[in-house]
Amino acid sequence: MDVRLLKAGGSVERVRLAPQPAYEPPASPITSRVAYAAAHVVPRPWAENVPGPPAEIDWDATLAFRRHVWSWGLGVADAMDTAQRNMGLDWAATAELIRRSATEARSAGGDLVVGVNTDHLAESSVSLDEVISAYLHQLEVAEEAGAGVVLMASRHLARAASSASDYERVYREVIARAGSPVVLHWLGTAFDANLAGYWGSDDVPTATDTVVRIMGEHAAKVRGIKMSLLNAESEITVRRRLPDDTTMFTGDDYNYVSLIEGDEVGHSDALLGAFAALAPSASAALQALDRSDSEEYRRILGPTEALARQIFAAPTQYYKTGVAFLSWLNGHQESFTMVGGLHSGRSLVHLSEIVRLANECGALERPELAAARWHGMLGLNGISA
Repeated sequence: MDVRLLKAGGSVERVRLAPQPAYEPPASPITSRVAYAAAHVVPRPWAENVPGPPAEIDWDATLAFRRHVWSWGLGVADAMDTAQRNMGLDWAATAELIRRSATEARSAGGDLVVGVNTDHLAESSVSLDEVISAYLHQLEVAEEAGAGVVLMASRHLARAASSASDYERVYREVIARAGSPVVLHWLGTAFDANLAGYWGSDDVPTATDTVVRIMGEHAAKVRGIKMSLLNAESEITVRRRLPDDTTMFTGDDYNYVSLIEGDEVGHSDALLGAFAALAPSASAALQALDRSDSEEYRRILGPTEALARQIFAAPTQYYKTGVAFLSWLNGHQESFTMVGGLHSGRSLVHLSEIVRLANECGALERPELAAARWHGMLGLNGISA
């Protein structure tokens, strides 16, 4: 069977549809690495999920996707930017997502962390005290639900802080109130331009000094840090400076293969939006690492990086569209729709390249369904061949 691909300029080519990979879920927990897939949300396709109105979530499909991730031995990082925080998912829906996912995690025996942010505040300037109070409000919601916590980078803090010491004060007060160790979060401007100068400087080495100092001062209550700068060298530099018993969770969707495998000094664990699109492949690769088979790990996961780079191509904040698109192709949701109408964030040609690369690296879980859905989408847009 062939799959039709759309080229720039409107021409169509046919390529052979690859068979479904013969990956199997793990028979026992994955132990060589800790890996979270940052999951997206599935909206009700008939609801007013257009720019502006509150999000209306299809809870059955959204929670079923999390069970899919857990079934492959991965953890779920929920209510993160992949779930459209600051891009359509309002706080009421976020709080409900946290509560429902935590309940589902307990039922499924799945590992769960959730994002704690300040995004229920108005998009305006606030004081540092208001930032602290906002973090603590969401921290209480997450901990009452029984979820692990990722202290997400805050747009409000980026606006309110005038120095590194302001970041140190905010994180000191919030971390002190956490009931269990938290994961910090360093999100680069490719994902959110509003976070420029986070940790008090646009200079990465200077910002690194600040975040390492914060982690060192509160090491007993900091589990680690998720870095999403899309710069492997910067991540390795921070990784080698981490306090003892803290962890680097790579959020580098461009370079995760080598970062997770590691070097003679150490490795990164994972908290990746890309893994939401690649759960079976990620699981199979990590199972290979459990067997100390690095060659098989690279054989499985290496080809997926080209797909991830396409999904996360500039403008990177629209990567969520590619994650939801693959979820639809793979049968995890019945329509290719997103909260806030974000499914319009990528062009047909961009999505076609996702189909090509997913076919090449084994990321199409149900190839014939994926081809049928994609061909229907092409036909809906007046494209046939």
